[in-house]
Amino acid sequence: MKTVNHWIGGRTVEGASGDWGPVTDPATGAADTRVALASVAEVDAAVAAAKDAFATWGTSSLSTRTSILFRYRALLDAHRDEIAALITSEHGKVHSDALGEVARGLEIVELACGITTQLKGELSTQVSHRVDVSSIRQALGVVAGITPFNFPAMVPMWMFPIAIACGNTFVLKPSEKDPSTSLRLAELATEAGLPDGVLNVVNGDKVAVDRLLEHPDVAAVSFVGSTPIARHIYVTATANGKRVQALGGAKNHMLVLPDADLDAAADAAVSAAYGSAGERCMAISAVVAVGSVGDALVSKIVERAQKIKIGPGNDPASEMGPLITAAHRDKVASYVTGAAAQGSKVVLDGTGYTVEGHENGHWIGLSLLDHVPTDSDAYRDEIFGPVLCVLRVDTYEEGVALMNASPFGNGTAIFTRDGGAARRFQLEIEAGMVGVNVPIPVPVGYHSFGGWKDSLFGDHHIYGTDGIHFYTRGKVTTTRWPDPADTPTGVDLGFPTSR
Repeated sequence: MKTVNHWIGGRTVEGASGDWGPVTDPATGAADTRVALASVAEVDAAVAAAKDAFATWGTSSLSTRTSILFRYRALLDAHRDEIAALITSEHGKVHSDALGEVARGLEIVELACGITTQLKGELSTQVSHRVDVSSIRQALGVVAGITPFNFPAMVPMWMFPIAIACGNTFVLKPSEKDPSTSLRLAELATEAGLPDGVLNVVNGDKVAVDRLLEHPDVAAVSFVGSTPIARHIYVTATANGKRVQALGGAKNHMLVLPDADLDAAADAAVSAAYGSAGERCMAISAVVAVGSVGDALVSKIVERAQKIKIGPGNDPASEMGPLITAAHRDKVASYVTGAAAQGSKVVLDGTGYTVEGHENGHWIGLSLLDHVPTDSDAYRDEIFGPVLCVLRVDTYEEGVALMNASPFGNGTAIFTRDGGAARRFQLEIEAGMVGVNVPIPVPVGYHSFGGWKDSLFGDHHIYGTDGIHFYTRGKVTTTRWPDPADTPTGVDLGFPTSR
């Protein structure tokens, strides 16, 4: 049996807690890998290694940091197929989707390579007589990242490249469901020349998470996951005096107006709802059809959905793979089997789906629910699987009101040919990321990713300018250098002015 251990201080460290978790191949159901689950002492060792490394890394030159990151970017590019294969073996997504994940992570590494311009300070001269004011941004120290199973390469790369480029050291706690990718990312960072202890990976469960949230030497915590856990992370870490960005769950809506290109809208709905088996926080899980377009749109979605090829992620013919675990598959299926009783029309039922030769895999087919009531479980909950809900409204205003009533505000989209309607939508909709004829509006690396309402806890979005501000803190220095010809001004107890 393969064993996945920790990466602490630039080397593999065997698990010492005696606790192990299974890592399952979703396509076969075989648990032929186990992962070490860290004890409090093992988390402390990772934080200690990061703290020791910060003493020198925090004062290293920007050119040193960026030269390492450039080499790291080249190594990641050279190993992208290998990394994608690791993702497929433990998460289940198809290889092409895994390659796309690696590519989006590389965007942030590239942003980190150019961190020098983002960390420039500011200087104002002669704000008062012979007085200058400058502002700089400095690293926080040891920071931690807690990442989800659905993007085991991309989400960690949304965090640690920016953090270490800013001069911090990092402790990563990846999902215990698919941990091997994070270990490989750390190994390649060391190969690129990253000093020991700058990037550490500690595997574990709630024990490891809670220790990171309370550890006095951890200055900040980044998290991506479900809303209940994001809320717990935020409340607990801030109570312990830490800076927190905690990205939570979603129920992303797509508004389709009567003037929309319905073929394009149907293509987008199928791609965004069922890609990565629906296991992504930016998936479109609710289509809101306005006016008379509903029947035609549903028909076009069905036509496309029925052609999707489901199979093992390492099969080039597969377009959608299995879900991460059997328990998650069963939970997703429960929303479909209970939908009719709660008022939905079940147009496509993907429960009970199997793949020949892989009957023990965590399979589920594509499901489509129409006329979904807003008080049903399928609408209210983040399902995180290949289930698409269709809701019907009479007007644009009714659609926007329905969408804004959702407690989530991660991503959203509108499909229309009307520029005025699109402009109004982007101003009126209550979500952090908006797509106009774009179903999954994930920002490029030099913008920032994050939602509103119950989709984000904290003040900063992730990566981009927000990410750089999150991993640094500002300092302002006011300086007066007297001229040799100056005469003493004497004591002045008045409030300083800029005159």
